[in-house]
Amino acid sequence: MKLFIEKELRQVELKPKDESRFLEGPHSRSYEFFFSLRVLLEFIKGFRALHFVGPCITVFGSARFKEDHPYYKQAYEIGKRIGKSGITVMTGGGPGIMEAANRGAFENGGTSVGCNIELPFEQSANPYMHKWVTIKYFFVRKVLLVKYSIAFVVMPGGFGTMDEFWETLTLIQTSIISDFPVVIIGKEYFAPLQTMLNKMVEEKTVSPDDLRLVLITDDVDEVQDYISRFVQENYHIKRVKPQPFLFEHLNLSKRK
Repeated sequence: MKLFIEKELRQVELKPKDESRFLEGPHSRSYEFFFSLRVLLEFIKGFRALHFVGPCITVFGSARFKEDHPYYKQAYEIGKRIGKSGITVMTGGGPGIMEAANRGAFENGGTSVGCNIELPFEQSANPYMHKWVTIKYFFVRKVLLVKYSIAFVVMPGGFGTMDEFWETLTLIQTSIISDFPVVIIGKEYFAPLQTMLNKMVEEKTVSPDDLRLVLITDDVDEVQDYISRFVQENYHIKRVKPQPFLFEHLNLSKRK
């Protein structure tokens, strides 16, 4: 029995794209059981890394913008403002917009954390985080990015950014999360999205109330005021004490 379990665990461990294999369809019961264990371990890994970092504001955006790009500079300012407000900046932990937001907090006295993802290209952890965790599976990572956040900032990005935006909005629409504002920065970039959202309201596929927490703007001051108002009105900080016997601590001075 022991040899069988070790064999199955090695089979899961050695697959470089285990998530892809899992999504191909049904597999052996033993494979799917051990895959489920791996997912559970990834959740526990994320919980232990991020349990004491909040409250956070998560910034979504492209990994492809360099530091001389206007969007990078804007994300840096957003991270700086969030950090100075005393709220932790959380991102997907990679380059581009994520790096800029982390860097803005990191270099200006704020707290900066990330939830990175294992990818064959683009995604490597940026150096502007006090603490970060690298996750194997996209769906685990997305849960963690939402779980510890009280507001969301969406900046220009690609498929991944849009996926994170729509999933967050769906959670708000279905009242899984409530009174957590979503700020979209980049009026010109997101003009087609604004048209689409208006069309959805017009066709009654969503209600106007579904979009009450969504703000589209280019004004960093407006972003700060908008989020601050919702946080003050709706959010109550929950403090959880670390347990020494579980080797828990609040130290954010080292990257994990």
